Amino acid sequence: MAVQALALLREMSRLEAPLEELRALHSVLQAVPLSELREQVAEMHLGPLFSLLNQNHREQTALCVSILERLLQAMEPVHMARNLQVDLQRGLTHPDDSVKILTLSQAIRSLSRVSLTQAGLEALFESNLLDDLKSVMKTNDVVRYRVYELIVEISSVSPESLNYCTTSGLVTQLLRELTGEDVLVRATCVEMVTSLAYTHHGRQYLAQEGVIDQISNIIVGADSDPFSSFYLPGFVKFFGNLASMDSPQQICERYPVFVEKVFEMTESQDPTMIGVAVDTIGILGSSVEGKQVLQKTGTRFERLLMRIGHQAKNASTELKIRCLDAISSLLYLPPEQQTDDLLRMAESWFSSLSRNPLELFRGISNQPFPELHCAALKVFTAIANQPWAQKLMFHSPGFVEYVVDRSVEHDKASKDAKYELVKALANSKTIAEIFGNPNYLRLRTYLSEGPYYVKPISTTAVEGGE
Repeated sequence: MAVQALALLREMSRLEAPLEELRALHSVLQAVPLSELREQVAEMHLGPLFSLLNQNHREQTALCVSILERLLQAMEPVHMARNLQVDLQRGLTHPDDSVKILTLSQAIRSLSRVSLTQAGLEALFESNLLDDLKSVMKTNDVVRYRVYELIVEISSVSPESLNYCTTSGLVTQLLRELTGEDVLVRATCVEMVTSLAYTHHGRQYLAQEGVIDQISNIIVGADSDPFSSFYLPGFVKFFGNLASMDSPQQICERYPVFVEKVFEMTESQDPTMIGVAVDTIGILGSSVEGKQVLQKTGTRFERLLMRIGHQAKNASTELKIRCLDAISSLLYLPPEQQTDDLLRMAESWFSSLSRNPLELFRGISNQPFPELHCAALKVFTAIANQPWAQKLMFHSPGFVEYVVDRSVEHDKASKDAKYELVKALANSKTIAEIFGNPNYLRLRTYLSEGPYYVKPISTTAVEGGE
């Protein structure tokens, strides 16, 4: 079918008003898999399609945009940059917004690849293409954000590429919008700035420019801003990611308002705020240093755990899963980090979640939702290599049977999650002593049979039977 598309494209290039051919080509392309298109698209001459965009015919333009979107998706970004740069650049100034958005999104794909090299950076930032990008940003918010995304993507490659982007003035413009008065713009821009903060040189730049301090100050002022719910989740996520990539202790000590706001958000009546706070607690508590920061807050953190346990039982399915994921992160301790103090801390945190947390999670795992079932099994897996948890499991009636019972799980994800739990238990150095040898052998058998083992049904031959 890709060959058919090639033939239609050739035929169309000979006609002045090829509307029927465009409709046919559009239908054919929707049916061709991208993998098949990739093999042929380099041979296709797309110049005629770009030319048809200039004829001021609404249906023709819409068809061309849709066809080009499909074909350019299949094209290698570097090939696109080499062969279609002029057409894409011309599209950036087209009067129709759909053409601008198409060419911009494809220009972003090719430019982000080209900018991986020094020569590519120079070609981009020392040509009039940069002026075209700045000009096209005035089209609307969507286009402006796409250009910002491109700039952040390029800035993230290396300190040199960040330097080119800051010199262009576009990074400064993004940061100005981040700390501006428009709350919806803030919410969008903070996601892009968070992407920049994933790199070490990006974090250094944001710190040097005082951006992290500015975000902290905006969080401080959020209490008196009736519209803070629009941007606050993104700002808190920013600090959560910052803490996970740098030192949680340093970030929390330098920006105490961040920790304060997270605790505050868990008490909110807004599920969005609770969800972000829970995710952030999970990110913070995924490292030992982060766990120790949370432990220092004392009884306040115990009360927070109680609220997370309550939400895990009573919230919507989506929020329950986020709570269970956070609990797994908080409670997991790699074997090499299982000091007596940290084990006591994990046991204490587990006890704070509910009056009978083991039964709480077992109850959740029995609900008829695979995602919930897997998230609850993940909690058991997180604590499975800790002796205090093994003792709790062993003394809980029917728990060992539940672990080795294959009839409970019906889908692949659940079977995989159960297998991870069995593996964590079976590979623990203390399991044979706590569970006893017979149960240890049952776990080893389950492990050796694999996650999808089905016990063969034995048939008995009856003498004289047909």
